[in-house]
Amino acid sequence: MITRLPFVYPHVALMPDAHFGLGSSVGTVFGTIGAILPAAVGVDIGCGMIGVRTQFNASDLEGKDLRRLRDALIDSIPLSPGNYNTRVGGGSAKKRVAELEALARKNAVDLTHSPKWRVQLGSLGGGNHFIELCLDENDDVWMFLHSGSRGVGNKIAKKYIWEAQNYCGKNSIELEHRDLAYLEEGTEAFDAYLRDLEWAQRFAWLNREEMMDRFAARLGEFVGRPVEEVERINCHHNYTVPEYHGGKNVWLTRKGAIRADEGVNGLIPGSMGTASYVVEGLGNDDGLRSAPHGAGRRYSRNEAKRRFTERDLDKRMKGIVYRPGKAWVDEIPDAYKDIDEVMDDAAPLVRILHKLRQIVNVKGT
Repeated sequence: MITRLPFVYPHVALMPDAHFGLGSSVGTVFGTIGAILPAAVGVDIGCGMIGVRTQFNASDLEGKDLRRLRDALIDSIPLSPGNYNTRVGGGSAKKRVAELEALARKNAVDLTHSPKWRVQLGSLGGGNHFIELCLDENDDVWMFLHSGSRGVGNKIAKKYIWEAQNYCGKNSIELEHRDLAYLEEGTEAFDAYLRDLEWAQRFAWLNREEMMDRFAARLGEFVGRPVEEVERINCHHNYTVPEYHGGKNVWLTRKGAIRADEGVNGLIPGSMGTASYVVEGLGNDDGLRSAPHGAGRRYSRNEAKRRFTERDLDKRMKGIVYRPGKAWVDEIPDAYKDIDEVMDDAAPLVRILHKLRQIVNVKGT
């Protein structure tokens, strides 16, 4: 249905991991001129990945009980929605909160709907969000995690999804589906959405940075010497930005897709217990210079819970330190597409730099 909207340009690109989602299919990339669809951006604005390659090698972990590191991460990074946090943690979090406060003032962002947004910074959240310790093909140690703009981003998204539906209704704009409701450039609501969108995307970025810094501190304590970062990659996969495509300036929306301009590095995670990839973009114009954001679901969460058991999950996680429990059965690898097949299909879009295998996995609550 998105392809039939008159302002979509130059085309819609569907990523290899595409699957059903609210607002639009997850794995959808498209440009628009003069309008933006808030529901297509989604309710987890700025959700994405961050990965850090350390100086450590697998040999630095030999003889150590990785369960201790798992438990230290759980103690340092709130896995709850964030509303249950009681304070802003640490000096780095306070500096990031101050940056976000300044951006909110600059953009006139109204955050009264989320009075606890400050204590949400540095929290992971649930669903498919995770923290992982990984090894690459050279046995180099990577820190890896997936999260977004938390409850505050959700509130901002829902506010403007309603604004768009209200705008289309007031202007008698007929839609094939209510999630295709849009805001038009030149309106007050459009400008307000862009300001709030910028803020939420920055929150998501800094949220991952904060958690990664805590991860590095715990890993350094666990190994016995500070982490030295060889490289750090931070990328969104639910967002809208101005870009140039097909000879025109457009609002480029990536719903479940990462930027893959030529030479730009990105991260494509697999599912719980499977491989993840560090990639370099090839700048494919047919793919709107984008790439998949992960494995993509085969079964809904409810269907996965019907099909699989806690014992099934434990078998699939053999050799990986994780938190056993039925709460994560819907995240079993069998509920997702084969990440290696997704990456084969993504060959025209990205070049693989590293393949990562998990040795510690912490899921959100």
